[in-house]
Amino acid sequence: MVLFPSLFDGLARTVSIKKGRNSQKDVGKEAADALAKDARKSELMLSSSGTVKSNKSNNFTSVCSKRGQKGINQDRFIVWEEFGCQEDMIFCGIFDGHGPWGHVVAKRVKESVPSSLLCNWQESLALTSPDVDFGMELDRDLQQFDIWKQSYLKTYAAVDQDLKQNPDIDAFSSGTTALTIVKQGEQLIIANVGDSRAVLGTTSDDGSLVPVQLTIDFKPNLPEEAERITQSNGRVFCLHDEPGVHRVWMPNGKRPGLALSRAFGDYCVKDFGLISIPAVSQRSVTRRDRFVILATDGVWDVISNQEAVQIVSSTPDREKSAKTLVQCAARAWKYKKRGIAIDDISAICLFFHDSPSQKIDPLMVLKQA
Repeated sequence: MVLFPSLFDGLARTVSIKKGRNSQKDVGKEAADALAKDARKSELMLSSSGTVKSNKSNNFTSVCSKRGQKGINQDRFIVWEEFGCQEDMIFCGIFDGHGPWGHVVAKRVKESVPSSLLCNWQESLALTSPDVDFGMELDRDLQQFDIWKQSYLKTYAAVDQDLKQNPDIDAFSSGTTALTIVKQGEQLIIANVGDSRAVLGTTSDDGSLVPVQLTIDFKPNLPEEAERITQSNGRVFCLHDEPGVHRVWMPNGKRPGLALSRAFGDYCVKDFGLISIPAVSQRSVTRRDRFVILATDGVWDVISNQEAVQIVSSTPDREKSAKTLVQCAARAWKYKKRGIAIDDISAICLFFHDSPSQKIDPLMVLKQA
């Protein structure tokens, strides 16, 4: 793997006492923005429903988003193949906005995270001594993961701070989730803020397809999340007409009623336990792993993990896999949540290898559930 693509050579090789930290960040940001612009021109970046496939990797990505019945679609997503000019890397991100400015916040975060992450990752690589003897392969994997984790933490903190200071966006009572994956070779690095979910479709010992949930849905009633919120004087409770739906409230209990414990924006409750710190994890892709699904809660509110992987796997044309999943979710909303406005529904399906699909009608999966 080439660690330093040409546009980043200047950044990687000038981390020294000759340049200040602000200057380094400016160089890195300019280089990352240039790479993003080039990716769009080369059709390696996707931010609307469709597919993306690089000739230089085995990855294939299908994406679809459908507006719900609550107004403007506040879901946003991005796929960046050959992330940072790295042939073995791809970046996928899905963002679910909420509140009056949710669509604007989600769009801003979607645009900011990939380039900022790339910049922080390259800076961390440049600061890592190339002479270090990692020894075992496991040590190398841990070192690479630690670089990604620190890059993610820096990126999400910076993006949330920039969003707060942006005079053109009112994120006081609006925000967004952020679920992103970087696939680097056969390693997945997953970072999650909010309740969008990543689910892996893999093959079990008996040959059946099974789901593996890669992320936690960060809801306010999770013990660790609830403890942090209450210790910060925030409140967690359900409304009488929403039993089981726990929300975060300010100490006076009047606002905002946020059904998440982590999000970008929502500064009205950032002092009361809401955070934008991502949970970052890693997983090695094996021969048994077929694809990963990233989807907003518009999917998971009505589709189980098992149903989702079966729907994606049984779609004969991989290009239509995300669209089929979204359509199945929209159908499920109509009979599982009658009388409730359909949420925005978005999904990304990232395939790892060429695999034969089972010839099963995806809608039958729901009927049999």
